[in-house]
Amino acid sequence: MAESGKIDPMHQFVIQPMFGTGDLSVGGYNIAFTNSSLWMVVTAVVLWIFVAGGMKRSLVPGRWQMSVEFFTGFINKLLTDNVGDNGKKYMPYVFSLFMFILIGNILGMLPLGLLGVHPFTFTSHFTVTGALAILSFLIVLVVGFWKHGFHFFSLFVPHGTPLPMIPVIFPIELVSFMVRPFSLGLRLFVAMTAGHVLLKVLAGFVINSTNAGAGYGALVGIPSFTLMIGINALELLVACIQAYVFALLTSVYINDAENLH
Repeated sequence: MAESGKIDPMHQFVIQPMFGTGDLSVGGYNIAFTNSSLWMVVTAVVLWIFVAGGMKRSLVPGRWQMSVEFFTGFINKLLTDNVGDNGKKYMPYVFSLFMFILIGNILGMLPLGLLGVHPFTFTSHFTVTGALAILSFLIVLVVGFWKHGFHFFSLFVPHGTPLPMIPVIFPIELVSFMVRPFSLGLRLFVAMTAGHVLLKVLAGFVINSTNAGAGYGALVGIPSFTLMIGINALELLVACIQAYVFALLTSVYINDAENLH
């Protein structure tokens, strides 16, 4: 791609079957093991190793154990602040969700291409982020109806709403509630996709200007490369923020199911 002078910024998002599973299907549905699946498995393994390594409970904790304790304490505080004491039972799910997204985002940014390995940012696909959002949404629905029954619908009628306004407010609140999984998944997907596209475009400027000659490389390539460094730092920040926002909104939605606020 670099030699031909053509760099497709969207090529990095192409899902490709791996290990010769392209024609693997069950019941007419393709079930190929893709690069997206591979990096989700890698992320899950890294998460398991990270947590397992921090479960030593040494009297004097090392850096690894302190890191695990920091993240667990961070998510525990997030749930306590937003849900209350009832939020502690959701700790395993929200912690796993947060760390899965965070590690997946970071792995997708690693410059492993220098070693011949091409990382895939699976959070740049709405099918993945949407599935995670739907999972959180289903938990909210199950908890809400299990704990409150049909009284759960009172969530869509804010306290103090005048009776004549209920037929207007109720459908508006209901639609707003139903859109939650879409907005939750879309936010993460758009943020990661936009950042990676921008980095790829800048990389194209660097490569093509360098191939065009030393003058173009100095005029275009060096500023583009410098900008890439800044964008990489920003992307790392966005990777952390998006994982936090996903966990935060999940805890806020769980609060609605638990406390009907």
